[in-house]
Amino acid sequence: MSILLDTHFMLALLSPTTASHHLQLVKIRAAGEHLYVSVASLWEAAIKMRLGKLQVPIPLDEIAEFLSLARISLLPINQLHAVARAEPDPSTKDPFDRLLLAQCKIEGLRLATADRALAEHPLAWTGD
Repeated sequence: MSILLDTHFMLALLSPTTASHHLQLVKIRAAGEHLYVSVASLWEAAIKMRLGKLQVPIPLDEIAEFLSLARISLLPINQLHAVARAEPDPSTKDPFDRLLLAQCKIEGLRLATADRALAEHPLAWTGD
């Protein structure tokens, strides 16, 4: 099964000080999983940076290249993702989280997340 990394996970991978996320990445890779990051995560990071709510250790326009070098594929957003509903409804109202779950549903992915509002969702990846 392939794994979609949530925005928080993607941002943690950009920082050299987040060893726990790097260890999770090693665990995912050891299981032979293919990794994805959604364009929605890049979009969310860009919005938060422009609002002054987030600092990213590398320029936004270099994140895609960083992910490519790390053998993580970018997952585009399409019309099916935009209208899909990932049931059961997650407790979060965050539209980006809901979009990531919809992408997982449509693409047959699991979501790697540390977000408590998403961790219990059937599409969440638990590392098992």
